[in-house]
Amino acid sequence: MIWAKEETLPRAEMDAIQLERLKETAVYIYERVEPYRRKMDEAGVKPEDIKTLQDLGKMPFTYKTDFRENYPDGLFAVDKKEIVRYHASSGTTGKPTVVGYTAQDLDMWMNNVARIACMGGATSEDVAQISFGYGTFTGALGLHGGLEKIGASVIPMSSGNSNKQKMFLQDMGVTLLVATPSYALHLGEILREQGVDPSKDLKVHIGLFGGEGMTEPMRDEMHKVWGEQFVCTQNYGMSELCGPGVSGECTELCGMHINEDWFIPEIIDPETEEVLPPGSAGELVITCLGKEALPLIRYRTGDLTRLMYEPCKCGRTTVRMENLSGRADDMLVIRGVNVFPSQIEEVLFKIDEIGPHYEILVERQNRLDVMTITVELIDDRLLDSYSKLSKLEQNIKGALKSQLGLATHIRLVAPNSLQRFEGKAKRVTDLRKDGL
Repeated sequence: MIWAKEETLPRAEMDAIQLERLKETAVYIYERVEPYRRKMDEAGVKPEDIKTLQDLGKMPFTYKTDFRENYPDGLFAVDKKEIVRYHASSGTTGKPTVVGYTAQDLDMWMNNVARIACMGGATSEDVAQISFGYGTFTGALGLHGGLEKIGASVIPMSSGNSNKQKMFLQDMGVTLLVATPSYALHLGEILREQGVDPSKDLKVHIGLFGGEGMTEPMRDEMHKVWGEQFVCTQNYGMSELCGPGVSGECTELCGMHINEDWFIPEIIDPETEEVLPPGSAGELVITCLGKEALPLIRYRTGDLTRLMYEPCKCGRTTVRMENLSGRADDMLVIRGVNVFPSQIEEVLFKIDEIGPHYEILVERQNRLDVMTITVELIDDRLLDSYSKLSKLEQNIKGALKSQLGLATHIRLVAPNSLQRFEGKAKRVTDLRKDGL
């Protein structure tokens, strides 16, 4: 089901909508957001200089640091009395990023999430269990509102309490699960350990996943746990941009459709900030159109992807972003080699003897970078065979060496011994700042 006609517009019509809204946004942000007005003045650009979509490149970028420097609401464009909702990031690296919404912003947001839900196969007939953590995190209330918008029944379960999750999945006839991919895998494992086969004993056949990336091997693992009938898509967003609703996969699974009438995407070289031609891989930059409380122009997301402009088999004509290959700021540089956790995950998920949970530890020993990857065995009987363990370890090392171009240490541990995560999985610990 396609929710809005804007998802199928010819390119010329979409370009016209974007240009009109970009001009309005440039005027709006210049007049109302003093820190951004300073940026534009320093860059020597005025709102009237925006005459074509290509002129967007004249505008200065917005960075995560702009939020921190103007905490909590220095980037807001409206008076506090017009704010009807606040959300915020977790703030794990400092002060949280605070975002606000007017009533009109919320309506736009929920409609965009409704589109994403429909892309993933959701309908008014679904019973949706939301296993995101509620609170200031945008994911839970975003999907909650978008699913209600299309008429689905919503169970605001939140994360954790797996026994209660299981009870509602069974008793309420849940057909759709909202969660992070890692928590969905964890929950599926618990169900199977307790004798529940999701493919036979439950009605769940749709997964709408966000909060963290999902690689293709991880999707394959999801089918092993939840069944081949399980259509699982991922969607993309971040608090600064609105939350979920920026883009999402349709059931053709060939990239995430961007809601282009509200978001203009660019791809840049993360080092030079040069705009790259269509089809190039680089850092995603997003300009928000029509936002009242927190308008943003050229926000550097830090996420690495590429854009695909060919129409999709699903009938949508909006540009698609490839599934994320990593984050520019999550990239590990190990002995001069650029390494993304997603590369490691793709290798690990193809090895039958190990499970989907892993941890990456990077240390500096004797002035050299050392990366240790801890993975769980599926069958703990392997722990009794040194030769089989050694062979498996060498196989994993070889596969990683082929993918990454560098040697790694592998630590094999018993099933269910690694930490499980109810929200975003924290896979990487980098201790190099603590050693020489």
